[in-house]
Amino acid sequence: MKLISTFVATTALVLSGCSTTSPDVIKREDAQRMSNVLDGVVLSTRDVTVEGSQSGIGTAAGGVVGGVAGSTVGKGKGAVVGAVIGAVAGGVAGNAVERGTTREDAIEILVQLKNGERRAIVQAKGAEMLTAGDAVIIITTGGKARVVRAPRS
Repeated sequence: MKLISTFVATTALVLSGCSTTSPDVIKREDAQRMSNVLDGVVLSTRDVTVEGSQSGIGTAAGGVVGGVAGSTVGKGKGAVVGAVIGAVAGGVAGNAVERGTTREDAIEILVQLKNGERRAIVQAKGAEMLTAGDAVIIITTGGKARVVRAPRS
């Protein structure tokens, strides 16, 4: 049981750092790239949840840990059965841990551009709280967009 708790804690730490949609976090490959910037005004915001990922890492790690833990039950065929049951249970648990630790609270922002067009962007909640009427810029880099408060002129 101690092995499984250690696995869950370690997996949660590893997966929590894997990915984010936060406007405050810029990926290394996006640094020093030219970005497109559009001016706009926030029309509305609403809270949403970005679903957790299922890369298979949690399932695989859980299966290994569960298999090893299950194999310690009994001897001979009992150990084999325990390993199989442990691997399946560990895989299911690992998958659930991965989905839970990669899920994030986010915000959907509806922006009206200066030319009248509207854009909707979902991003993790950042340090800035945006509300209707705020002047913002949409920064697009490599096909990904983020919304931040416009600099004051």
